[in-house]
Amino acid sequence: MSQTTFATLSPFPGRVRLVGAGPGAADLITVRGQNALREADVVLYDDLANAELLKLCRPECERIYVGKRAGSHSVAQTEICDRLVTYAREGWQVVRLKGGDPMTFGRAGEELQALAEAGIPFEIVPGITAAAAAGAVAEIPLTQRGLASAVVFATGHACVDRGAAPVNWRALAGLNATICIYMGTQRFGVIAAELVAGGLSRHTPVAVVADATLPTQEVRLGTLAEGDTLTANPERRPALIVVGEVVRWREFCEAVPAWEAVG
Repeated sequence: MSQTTFATLSPFPGRVRLVGAGPGAADLITVRGQNALREADVVLYDDLANAELLKLCRPECERIYVGKRAGSHSVAQTEICDRLVTYAREGWQVVRLKGGDPMTFGRAGEELQALAEAGIPFEIVPGITAAAAAGAVAEIPLTQRGLASAVVFATGHACVDRGAAPVNWRALAGLNATICIYMGTQRFGVIAAELVAGGLSRHTPVAVVADATLPTQEVRLGTLAEGDTLTANPERRPALIVVGEVVRWREFCEAVPAWEAVG
């Protein structure tokens, strides 16, 4: 069924918008996402969604934190799904605010399934995903003619307990693609070893971009051979890992003066 069909059949006046908050900086959310927040009665927001965005909400809007990080879940996913359905059935305009893009490693599928089964109308508002943002702020093109004509998004935190097959890193090593790894800092030593076992050189360049687009942004450069030390992250800041020859492209940008905002 399409979203329009849901809206036609639903007896409930409420609806749910899954909104991508973007990669970090508050001004990187889309205009449609801003409008959704301004119209919301209830906002359920994630840990990686910039809290500054909540200032867009009306004073009477209820803001509910449902953040999740590896090893620390404030609210179970099933409860989040139940809340979305319940608030919509009560007639509220609901926003589910997710870091990055809601459809990329955001568990949006489970929420959409719950809404569809309950007959709740919904809308998906895309956002800039971490890989695109990390490449941009680190001045690394994720694709480049002659170097990489494909990009792979992979999670370093495989949920094998939920029935998901683990990522076959050795197979990815043979694709001649840029590999963008989400949630991979804690396991990158193992991942790097698997990529090398799959055929990548130990000297393959790697960029680790932490807090992309934020004032605390940090870019570390190295190689697969430095996997463990490169991703050492005592503060456990969210980071995106880029693996591939395109990382060398950053060298061309280092001689260019940094952009300074005017005004």
